[in-house]
Amino acid sequence: MEFTRLPKIPVTVITAHMSDPRVAVHLPLLTGAWDDAHSRDLVAAKEACWQRDGLGHWAILADGAYVGWGGFQKEGDEWDFGLVLTPEAFGLGLRITRQALAWARQDPRIPFVTFLLPPSRRHLGALRRMGAAALGEVTQDGAQFLKFRLDLDGV
Repeated sequence: MEFTRLPKIPVTVITAHMSDPRVAVHLPLLTGAWDDAHSRDLVAAKEACWQRDGLGHWAILADGAYVGWGGFQKEGDEWDFGLVLTPEAFGLGLRITRQALAWARQDPRIPFVTFLLPPSRRHLGALRRMGAAALGEVTQDGAQFLKFRLDLDGV
């Protein structure tokens, strides 16, 4: 797996990814049609996080091919980890998450990470096996999410 910056990925590739209904079903904040303008806005917003916080979301490559995007975003005093994979890469989530968490453990600003998952996600065993604790349901921008926390000390 390789993490690189989102601007290196053609906008049309991100648009195709985010337009796939198999992806949209797990993204409650994604409403309506997705186009290149939305992709450019997404990339700009994620790059703004890098500028503001020194950390953000990456494009993720497997064997040189784009398989999705994800990373860390500061939400108040918490670092939230998000991951949006192409349907062909759905099975790579745990491997990518572990690699990203290994990276986060090297950053003294990140004692723990949070995860916000849509209620449509039913297979949560891997997250629990990693040691993440369920914190309950939260509402963000009008959508419901399941919130988890993973302490990085000693994990």
